[in-house]
Amino acid sequence: MTELTCYLIKSTTDQPGIVKVWEEQVAIPTYEIGTMEKNPIFAEKRVYQGSSGVVYPYPIIEKISDQKQDKIYQALFLENEYIKVMILPELGGRIHMAYDKIRERHFVYYNEVIKPALVGLTGPWISGGIEFNWPQHHRPTTFLPTEYLIEQNADGSVTVWCNEIERMFRMKAMQGFTLHPDKAYIEIKVQLYNRTALPQTFLWWANPAVVVNDDYYSVFPPDVNAVFDHGKREVSSFPIATGTYYKYDYSAGVDIAQYKNIPVPTSYMAIQSKYNFVGGYEAGKTNAGMLHVADHHISPGKKQWTWGNGDFGIAWDRNLTDENGPYIELMAGVYTDNQPDFAWLQPYEVKSWSQYFMPYAEVGQVKNATKDAVLNMEIEGQTARIVLYTSGVYEGLRVLLRNTAGKIYLEEQVTCSPRNIYTHTVAGLANDPQELICAVYDKNGNEMLSYQPELSKDATDIPEPAQAALLPEDIHSIEELFLTGQHLEQYRHATYDPLDYYREALRREPKDIRCNNALGAFLLRNGKIMESIRYFETAIARATERNPNPYDGEPYYNLGLALQLSGDLNGAYGAFYKATWNAAWKDSGYFGLAQIDAKRADWHAALEKIDHSLSRNWYHHKGRQLKTSILRKLGAKDAALAFIQESLELDPFNMGCRFEWYLIKKEESLLSPILDLSHVNIHSVIEYALDFAHAGLYEEASLLLEKTIEDAAMVYPMVYYTLGYLATHLGQHAQAAIYCDRAMAMDPTYCFPNRLEEIAILRHAISINHADAKALYYLGNLWYGKRQHQEAVDCWEQSIQLDGQFPTVFRNLALAYYNRMDKMKEAVTLLERAFSLDESDARLLMELHQLYKKQGYSYQERLALLDRYPDLVAVRDDLFLERITLFNLLGEYEVAKQLLASRQFKPWEGGEGKVSRQYTICHLELAKKSLQHNELEQALCFLNAIDHYPHNLGEGKLITMEENDIYYYKGLVCRLLEREKEAKFYFSKATEGAEEPQQALFYNDPQPDKIFYQGLAWRELGDPVRAEQRFQCLIDHGKKFFDEPFKIDYFAVSLPDMDIWEENLDHKNKIHCLYVMGLGYLGKGDAARAMEYLSKVKQLDLNHQGSQSISYSFLGEGLFKN
Repeated sequence: MTELTCYLIKSTTDQPGIVKVWEEQVAIPTYEIGTMEKNPIFAEKRVYQGSSGVVYPYPIIEKISDQKQDKIYQALFLENEYIKVMILPELGGRIHMAYDKIRERHFVYYNEVIKPALVGLTGPWISGGIEFNWPQHHRPTTFLPTEYLIEQNADGSVTVWCNEIERMFRMKAMQGFTLHPDKAYIEIKVQLYNRTALPQTFLWWANPAVVVNDDYYSVFPPDVNAVFDHGKREVSSFPIATGTYYKYDYSAGVDIAQYKNIPVPTSYMAIQSKYNFVGGYEAGKTNAGMLHVADHHISPGKKQWTWGNGDFGIAWDRNLTDENGPYIELMAGVYTDNQPDFAWLQPYEVKSWSQYFMPYAEVGQVKNATKDAVLNMEIEGQTARIVLYTSGVYEGLRVLLRNTAGKIYLEEQVTCSPRNIYTHTVAGLANDPQELICAVYDKNGNEMLSYQPELSKDATDIPEPAQAALLPEDIHSIEELFLTGQHLEQYRHATYDPLDYYREALRREPKDIRCNNALGAFLLRNGKIMESIRYFETAIARATERNPNPYDGEPYYNLGLALQLSGDLNGAYGAFYKATWNAAWKDSGYFGLAQIDAKRADWHAALEKIDHSLSRNWYHHKGRQLKTSILRKLGAKDAALAFIQESLELDPFNMGCRFEWYLIKKEESLLSPILDLSHVNIHSVIEYALDFAHAGLYEEASLLLEKTIEDAAMVYPMVYYTLGYLATHLGQHAQAAIYCDRAMAMDPTYCFPNRLEEIAILRHAISINHADAKALYYLGNLWYGKRQHQEAVDCWEQSIQLDGQFPTVFRNLALAYYNRMDKMKEAVTLLERAFSLDESDARLLMELHQLYKKQGYSYQERLALLDRYPDLVAVRDDLFLERITLFNLLGEYEVAKQLLASRQFKPWEGGEGKVSRQYTICHLELAKKSLQHNELEQALCFLNAIDHYPHNLGEGKLITMEENDIYYYKGLVCRLLEREKEAKFYFSKATEGAEEPQQALFYNDPQPDKIFYQGLAWRELGDPVRAEQRFQCLIDHGKKFFDEPFKIDYFAVSLPDMDIWEENLDHKNKIHCLYVMGLGYLGKGDAARAMEYLSKVKQLDLNHQGSQSISYSFLGEGLFKN
C-alpha cells in the first residue's frame, strides 16, 4: 500500500449522523496521455462495443506515456461513519475510490495509479472505481472534465453533482453522488436530458470494477439461468456453462460465475430477472463483496466483464495498473439489458433514477437484496443457514422462516447493522426447499425483503440467441423493413444502413406513413432539411386521407421542425399547432410554438404556449429557460427570479436560467458558474447561446458568448462565427463581418462542428466573405460527419481553391476521394500535398504510408518513406510496426526481431494481434532458416520463444490461439532430433482446431493457413486420407465463396481500427479464397496450380504475408523447395 493510499483511506470522522464533504488537491501517479489528434476522424464503419465506433466531432488520443509522474487532481470526498468516497470530476466525474471503513477494504477496485490504455471510444480509459457509460459504451468523454458542485440536503445527506453536455448527440447528463448519514451505501442520482428537438438513443451502464482472485465470484440473482453475449449473439447457461462460449470449450460443465474458471476475455449479461441486485463476492479470508441495487423494472442490466485469467488478461492488467492486479467489471444497466441495447429519449425528455452501490460482508451468495438489507439462505438437506446484513443500524427486526402452508421454523427479533451481521442455522426442515419462505420485517411490521427458493429450470428455459437482420431485398413485409431500419438506427449499427431499408419499403409502398416519417427524420437529423420536408408531407397526406385528425402527430411535429429550421416560421407554426392535437407531441409542439411567438416578440402568446409545454413536461430545462426569458420580457422580474430558483433546484447546471438571473440582477458574481463552464467546455456555452437564439433572443445569445471571451486571439472559431450570425440577425452587418473575419483568423485545430444550426451559421459566414476558406473547411467537416459526402467534397474543393496552404483540408479531401468518389490516384496526390505542408504530423505520415500500401507501392519505396522521418515513426506504434512489417516482408527477420524488442507497444482493445503477429512471423521464419541450415536447437529456441509474448508487446496470448504451424514445425525439429515421442505430440497438436477456413478479421480469429498445417501434420502422422480431406476442404471453401459478396459480421463487437482508408471487402474475400485454394493445391502436391493461385494473391495484395511465407518455404528457395 502506497503512502498516498494510506492517507486517502484514513478516517476523518467516526461520528454517527454525520456526512462530511470537502474538496482537496491530490497528487496521483499518472501516465500522461498524448495530445489530441488535430485531424478529424471520420471512422464511419468502425465497430466498437457492438455498435458504431464513430468519434466525430470528438478528437481522438492515440498516445500514452511510458513514464509516470505525480499529477494534481481536484478531488471531492464524501465520508460518513461507514464509508469514504473520492470522486474525480476531471476524469469524467467518476468514483475513483470507495472504501469500506468497517472491513478496512476497497469495495470497488482502487487503482493506485492513473494508467490509461487505448480502450475508450476516443482512446484513453482507466480501470478501477465506478465510471458511467453513456450515451454509449465506453463513454466518449470518460477522460474529459465535467462540471461539478456540492449540494447539502435537508435530511443531512450530501450530494456531489457532476454534469456534462456531450457533443455527439447534444444530450445532457448529471449524476449526483449522495452519501446519507448512518448508511453504508452510495446513492447515485442520475438525470438524463435530451436537449434536442429530435428523438435520441442512449444506453446507461454504471461500471464498477472489483478486485478479483481465485476466491472471487460474481453474484447474479437466483432466477438467472442464462446469460447473453453482446448483441445477444450467443447464449450460455448460467452459472454452469456447458457449451462453447467466447470460443472456449466449457462442455465439461464449468462455473463461469467464478473468475478463476474464465481464461479468455468474456462478457455475459443476464436474461431478465425479477430481482433488483447484482454484485460480486470474495470468499475465503476476506468474506465480503460489493452489491448494486436498483429497481429491475428500469434497471434490468446485469453484466460481468473480464479480461480472463490467462496470459491475455494478465497482459491487459499490466497495461492498466502497476501493482493492483486483476479486476472484473460488474456492470449495471439502466433502461438497457445488453450492449448494445439503446433506449429512446424523446425530444426534451428527462429520464431520472437512483441506483445504489454498497459493501456487504459474510453473506456470500445473495438471494435477495435492497439498499437496506441483504439476505442469503443456503439450504442443504433439511438444514437452512440464514445470513442477514443491513446497511444501517436496524433494531427490532423480525426474521421469519416458514413454509407456504404457514408452518414457522424460525421467528426471532434481532438487531442488525454493518458491524453486527445476523446468522442463524435452522434444522429439521421439510424436504421441499421450494416451499420455504424467509422474510425480514422492520420494527413496524413492514416487510423489508423476502426470499423463496426458485424452481429449477432445464435446457428448454434457455433463450435462443438473436438473429442477424436480413438484407432489404430478402425482407417480405413493409413493417419488417421499417422495424429493421428503426432497429439499426436505434442501435447505431456500424455496417448496416437504415436508409436501405426505408428506401426499399418506399420503393414498394411510396405512401407508407412510418417509412416516410422515418426517412424524413433521418435526413433532417443529417442536415438535409429541405429534402426531408416532402417525406413528412407525404406521410401527412396519407395519414389524413380519410380524416383530418390522425392518431399520431409525429409527422406534423417533424414537418414543423424542418420548416422552422428552414426559416418558414408560418408553415412551422401551423404544423407544430396540429402536432399538439396529440398528447404525445404536446410538450415539444408547444415549445416550438413558444419559440416562434418569442421570435415575433408576442410575449403573452409565448407565455401561454410555454406553460402548455411545461404542463406536460415539468422537467423541460430549455422550456424553463425560455419561460424565464419571457417573464423578464414581460417585466415580471420577481416571478422570473422565483422560477429561476425553482428551476435550479431541479437542475443546478441550467446555465440558461443562471444567465437570466444575471440579466435581471446585473451582478457580475452571478456570471462565475457560467465562466467556469466556459473553461470546462465552451461547447456547452454555445448550446445555451443557441437556446436563446432559437427564441429570437439574439442580444442575450451574443452577450452570453461575449462574456466567455477572455483572450480575443484564443477563441474557438465557432464562437466568433456564431456571434457574426447573431449580429446579422440584430441588423449589425458591419459587426457581423468583423466577427466572421476574427473567426477566420482563429486556430482551426479541433474545430469540428456538428450541430444542425452550424450549417446556417457557416453558410452565413461564407455569404459574408466568399473568400473564407476556413468556413468552407469547417462546413465540409460537418457535412462529412453527417455522411453527406458530396456536399463535403464541394466545400473542401472550394476551400483548397481559396487557400492552398492548409494541410488538413487536403487530407480530408483525399479521404473523400478515396472512400467515396473512386478517385484513388487523385487521393494520393492530395495526401502527398497535405504531408508536404506539414511534415511534423505523424498521423499524416501514417495515413500516407497506408495509402501507398493500398496502392501497391513496393516495400523499398515505403521503407524509404519511413526512413526519411525516423522521429515521426518513433512517435506512433502503428508506424513503428509498419516498419517492422516491411523488414519481415523483405526477409530481414533479425532486424524485425531487434525492433520488436526495442519498444513498449500499447494496443487498442480489440485490435490486439498486430504486434504479436509480426513477432510470431519473424521468429517462425528465423526458425525455418535455422532448420534449413540444420541448426536444430536454434530452430527450437526460436519456436519456443513464440510460446509466450514478451511483456513489451503489450499483449498476451489467448489460450484459444490456434498455432498449427508452430506445432508442425516443432514436430519436424523434434523428429530430426530423434525425439519421436515429442514429435508425435506436436504433430497431434497441429491437427487440432478449426474445421472450416474463415476470413481472419478479429484478433482471435484463426488464420486460414492453420488448416493447411493440419493436413501436413496428418501426413506426418501417417494418415494421408485425413490430410487430403483438410486440403480438399480448403479448395472447396475457396470455390464456394469466391464470388459471394462479403460483409462484416452483423454482430461484430470490436473492430477498433482508426485506419481511415476503407477496404473493398469483396476484393479482400477474393484474395482470401485464392489463398486457401492455393494452399489446398499445394497440400495435394499440385505445385503448378498452387503457384498460379498464390501468384494471383501477390498480384492483388503485395503485402500478403501468409502467401509470401508459403511461396518461399514451399515453392521458392525455402525449406521445402524439393
